[in-house]
Amino acid sequence: MIFYAVIAIICLILIYIFIVRNGIVKLNNNVKEAFATMDVYLKKRWDLIPNLVETVKGYAKHEKTTLEEIIKLRNLVYDDMSDSEKLRTNTTVTSEISKLMALAESYPELKANENFLNLSKELAQIEEDIANSRKYFNGTVREFNNKVEMFPSNIIAKIFGYKSKEMFTAKEEEKENIKIEL
Repeated sequence: MIFYAVIAIICLILIYIFIVRNGIVKLNNNVKEAFATMDVYLKKRWDLIPNLVETVKGYAKHEKTTLEEIIKLRNLVYDDMSDSEKLRTNTTVTSEISKLMALAESYPELKANENFLNLSKELAQIEEDIANSRKYFNGTVREFNNKVEMFPSNIIAKIFGYKSKEMFTAKEEEKENIKIEL
């Protein structure tokens, strides 16, 4: 009788381990999906940058340093970057785009340019999509981290090599409003 009780307890423990591990795998896949969603919008912004820079370049020829920094960042091969490199680089790109848009404020004829207006609207929409996808990404990372860090699932996570993931956080200068006036 004790033998069957021990077997039953071992079976219940194994079932629990499988259920928790599958839950962790599911949450890990949600994090991957959330990053991929955010990555699509980051790539759209990445591809928009050359058009925006070229439009501004015609009006702001003497503002070379801002334009060169953006071009230098854009010349990095996006598809060859790791996920963390993409996040770091796009944080810098956000800062440089803010400078570019501020620069555009100095040129009324640029602000009236139809191509620039269209690109600005597209950029504003992409920035909104990026913000929403970052919220979704952080939510999935939070759920995953809770499962990986809370007892007793943390024991199973440790056994299978799962570790907490880093949330997307904005730098202080990104927390300031970007003025995009059309």
